[in-house]
Amino acid sequence: MAVVGGGQLARMMQQAAVGLGVRLRALVEAPDSSAAQVIPDAPVGVPGDHRAVRALTAGARVLTFEHEHVPYPLLRTLEREGVPVHPGPDALVHAQDKIAMRRHLAALGVPCPDWAEVTTQAELAEFGERVGWPLVVKRAKGGYDGKGVRVIRAPAEAADWLDHHDGIATLAEALVPFRRELAALVARRPSGEIRAWPVVETIQRGGICAEVTAPAPDLDPALAAAAQEVATTIAEGLRVTGVLAVEMFEVPAHDGEPGRVLVNELAMRPHNSGHWTIDGAVTSQFEQHLRAVLDLPLGATDAVAPWSVMVNLLGAEIPNPADAYPEVMARCPRAKVHLYGKEVRPGRKLGHVTVSGPDLATVRAEARHAVALLGGRAD
Repeated sequence: MAVVGGGQLARMMQQAAVGLGVRLRALVEAPDSSAAQVIPDAPVGVPGDHRAVRALTAGARVLTFEHEHVPYPLLRTLEREGVPVHPGPDALVHAQDKIAMRRHLAALGVPCPDWAEVTTQAELAEFGERVGWPLVVKRAKGGYDGKGVRVIRAPAEAADWLDHHDGIATLAEALVPFRRELAALVARRPSGEIRAWPVVETIQRGGICAEVTAPAPDLDPALAAAAQEVATTIAEGLRVTGVLAVEMFEVPAHDGEPGRVLVNELAMRPHNSGHWTIDGAVTSQFEQHLRAVLDLPLGATDAVAPWSVMVNLLGAEIPNPADAYPEVMARCPRAKVHLYGKEVRPGRKLGHVTVSGPDLATVRAEARHAVALLGGRAD
C-alpha cells in the first residue's frame, strides 16, 4: 500500500499495518520524518511531484494519504493510468477546497453555517450586513490547524486576502454561537459498508486540537444520532473511501428551536479527533482506514471503556519527552503514551496520551497529568 505523507498519521498507520501484515511504502518529506523513522520503505519526495508519486505507487494495491495536499489533476491522471486511489480525487477535492465542500454539502442538504464565496471587500461587507458581524473568513485552500482562518469585525481585516488575484478564493461564514465542538468519525469501503465511532467532544486551543473526550459528555442521544447521520450522508454523498472525520458545532436550543449540529470542516483520512480509538475502541481509526481502502470488511467501532480522554502533547519544556517515561509510567499507570519522534518546538504536536476507564473525572485528570509530565510542566 502506498501512502503520501511522512507525518505522525502515516507513522500510526504503520502500527496498524504491521498487525494486518500490510506493507506500507510512504512518500516522506525528509529522511528523518516521523513516519520515515518506522517505515523502512520511505522514499523522499513532495506530493506534487508526478514522477515521485507514480514511483510510489508501482506495484501497490492502493494509494492513500495522510494529508490532503496532493494536486487534484495528478490524482486524476493516476486514476486514468489504473492506480486505485482511495479516497478518490472527486471526493478528496472537498477536503482540499472549502468552497467546493460547502457547495456540495448544501446540495446534500447537510446543515452548515451561513456562508458565501467572496473575492472583494464589497462582497464581504454585503455578506456581513446580511448575517451580522463578526464573521469567520477562511482561505479556501491550504489552511489547517487554525492557519488560514480569521475572525473579523470589518472587511478591512481581510483586505490582504481580497481585491487581488492570487488564485485563492475566500470563504466567509457566519460566526456560530456554539456550545462546543464535536467530531463524528465514520469509515466507508468502496463496496459501501459504513461504520461509525461514538461522537466525541473536541477542545481546540489556538486552532489546534488539544483534547478529545469519547463519547461527548452529556450529548443528547438524538443529537448524537443526528451527528452520525450527517457524517454518513457526507460519506455516501461524496463517495468517500477510508476514514472521514466531520468536525461540527453543537448549537444549543434557542427560542423554541431544538439543539442541532452544523458542519465545520472535513478530513478524509485518520484525524486527531480519532486518536483515542487506538486504545479506546475495538478497531482503531488507522486499522479501519487500511481495511476500508483495501475494501476489506470493517471492524467493530465499540468503545472498550465507558470513557476515553486523549490529550495532545503540544510542545515541551524538556529536550526529550521520553526522558519522563519512568515518572509517567509510575504515576499514570493507565496512560497510553504515543510519541511521534519529532524535534521539540513550541506548540508542536509531539505526541498524545490516552486514558480509558469508568470515571470521566479520573480519566481526564490522569491523561492531563501524564501530558504535563511529558512536557516537563508538572509540579
